[in-house]
Amino acid sequence: MIRKLLIANRSEIACRIMRTCHEMGIATVAVYSDADMTALHVEMADEALHIGGAAASASYLNIDNILQAAQRTGSDAIHAGYGFLAENATFAQAVINAELIWVGATPQAIEAMGNKATAKKLLQDIPYVPGYVGDDQSDATFTAEAAKIGYPIMVKAAAGGGGKGMRLVHQPEKLASELAAARREAKQGFGDDTLMLEKALIRPRHIEVQIVGDKHGNVIALGERECSIQRRHQKIIEETPAYGLSDELRRALHETAINIAQQLNYDNVGTVEFLLDSDNNFYFMEMNTRLQVEHPVTEMVYGVDLVRWQLDIAQGTPLTALAPDGLMPDGHAIEVRIYAEDPYHDFLPVTGKILHWQEPHHVRVDSGIRSGDVLSTHYDPLLAKIIAHSRNRETAIRKLDYALSKLQFLGLRNNVGFLRHVLMHADHLSGDISTQFLDDHPELMESDANISHVAIIAAAIARQGRGYWRNNPNRPIKHNFDTGKGAVEILLTPQRNGETIVHLGDDEYRVRVHNETDGQFDLEVNGHRQTVAVAQGENDIWWVYSAYGTTRLQWLTPLPLPSQQLEVHGSLRAPMPGQVIAVHVAVGQTVKQGDVLLIIEAMKMEHRIEAPYDGTVETIRYSTGDTVQQDEILLALADAND
Repeated sequence: MIRKLLIANRSEIACRIMRTCHEMGIATVAVYSDADMTALHVEMADEALHIGGAAASASYLNIDNILQAAQRTGSDAIHAGYGFLAENATFAQAVINAELIWVGATPQAIEAMGNKATAKKLLQDIPYVPGYVGDDQSDATFTAEAAKIGYPIMVKAAAGGGGKGMRLVHQPEKLASELAAARREAKQGFGDDTLMLEKALIRPRHIEVQIVGDKHGNVIALGERECSIQRRHQKIIEETPAYGLSDELRRALHETAINIAQQLNYDNVGTVEFLLDSDNNFYFMEMNTRLQVEHPVTEMVYGVDLVRWQLDIAQGTPLTALAPDGLMPDGHAIEVRIYAEDPYHDFLPVTGKILHWQEPHHVRVDSGIRSGDVLSTHYDPLLAKIIAHSRNRETAIRKLDYALSKLQFLGLRNNVGFLRHVLMHADHLSGDISTQFLDDHPELMESDANISHVAIIAAAIARQGRGYWRNNPNRPIKHNFDTGKGAVEILLTPQRNGETIVHLGDDEYRVRVHNETDGQFDLEVNGHRQTVAVAQGENDIWWVYSAYGTTRLQWLTPLPLPSQQLEVHGSLRAPMPGQVIAVHVAVGQTVKQGDVLLIIEAMKMEHRIEAPYDGTVETIRYSTGDTVQQDEILLALADAND
């Protein structure tokens, strides 16, 4: 019997598991790193133990420290969620050897499916994408095999997942550099730089099947999920059921997934992933021997709690007891992942303080954050998932879009507005989607955010403070803000009747503030009343939530701009905090536009700093292994045309 569960993970998934455990009467133990001392999952747990430094290798990937934490707290079982050690066969076996209950797949199944190349050799009568999974890892062999398969080619980390160690290669001359990059990323993310090749399918769909097995030989499929909307080969929108599949195709997908699980004698929750081409041929990609990030959509449609099932199955409960009469799907569910990243600048992750976080109502929100939390460079930028369920796809999408409009997330650039644009895009609504969706619609990566007059008015009112108005009626106040699209001037003239006359450009507005509490208030502008939230960040950055979306404004009064905002000609700055993992140039070296100068690793992903023009390297300020902060100058490049 499980009475106390240690959760070997953090943030959103740790909080998700705790909620189920507490409903079941199971005590929870959180583990945390230096960076997570005040995290929500630590506060939610019944007990919490510090296990190491901020780097994942010193804490959430430290098997000995986690097992010692379980021993110290008298835990009966360990659940690793997803990511980190969730698919680590060595860890699973160590938990079992410590005579604890391992809530997850068997070490044998994890090991068998943990390497894509090994999985393809092991499984029988399964459709595969043409490719190369050989032991010879030389560049020469990969070059020869790629020529046989035909371009475009997908380079993949054999031990990987989540888009890490994955590169799409269109031309032979690019293969060597992409192999090197994939090896580095695979080694960093999974400790294994073994690679494989696959023929890159043109505009495929990514369909996965949720399977559940018990310790008595039973396996069932709980529907399939559409996971085709991706960025950097990582899913951002998932839904079930998948749109437009015939009954025959759906049945074939489910039967193939069950067949794979049965070949492995699989028990616990898992996901079998497929690619579906334009002719509705499907190919096995990989099996994830753990709970998936997108599991909530399955839970909503089938009315189950997959974490509860995991805990019951780990204790020997048969599926026949969990679902004695079988399960039928009900309606449609769709989920988006909320990331701290800038979708309009190559989805670069961002770090810093969350000034204000308020979740929407009437939908499911799985999160592990709150106002005041500080995001570091050490972990994935996934912050939360928002899930809507309704009777059909159209209604579920509308419900989710409305929920996103009510999410108040201030202090960091994020993907909320971008997700709304994708959700409501005509092709997405019609089901015309593939893993190439964002490539097919590059306009979605171009910010079209309009700076609303409401946001500027709200920021100016918050910046001035209510006390000034009460004490200085009829005295005009001038503010200047940088909107990101240029500077604007706003003039506020408070009236004795409580109104404020606002001049913004050539427009005049009559403004009233109602119900002001902790940075939130109802703002009435020319009789139009709506809720706004305002938060002040460092360096007089102001964030405003309104019906028009979230706006970031820089207060400019008094001028001039702070010196740290002035750009140095010919310099290249760090796009985010991270660690330099490679420097490819030397001082005095001549480079061409597009040459890779330096590579930064942040939040488990590589980011290449490329030459913006032909030139000569004048200075290099950082070496391999150095830590850099956002906007720091990395090197200087003299323009060849100057």
